[in-house]
Amino acid sequence: MFWARRRLVERQRWLTEREFVELLALGQLLPGPNVLNLTVMVGYRFGGWTGAAAAVAGFLGWPCLVVIGMGVLYQQYGVLPQVQRALAGMSIVAAGLLLANSIKLAVVLPRRWRPWLLGMLAFVGIRVLRWPLLWVIGALAPWAVFAAWKERE
Repeated sequence: MFWARRRLVERQRWLTEREFVELLALGQLLPGPNVLNLTVMVGYRFGGWTGAAAAVAGFLGWPCLVVIGMGVLYQQYGVLPQVQRALAGMSIVAAGLLLANSIKLAVVLPRRWRPWLLGMLAFVGIRVLRWPLLWVIGALAPWAVFAAWKERE
């Protein structure tokens, strides 16, 4: 998601921050990976069905080959201590990128306290109390729908 936002909004300027957030939210509602859904929508927007197919091929083609290559290398060299340390460092970088992207997305969202409260409750339930994700989402989803409905009035 970080790289998609960076490419579509900052570098190519094909989408505004608001359009990106809206398309990403729609992509999360649709079945399948949200960034792939976003890819299909942006491809369709600029090139119709041909653009959507080209976007999916470009999105999945090279990364699929790279992952296969990395899997072969990991199978061969994954037990080496240097590789283990490098992977541990990469996971920290990935967490940092996710946090940076979340902050950039949060900046363009409307300033309302209810979504932040629900987000914090979800974090506390899942991370702190270690409740199952399905239970937390099942408990908070009706409140989120009700809060969104109340704000529309």
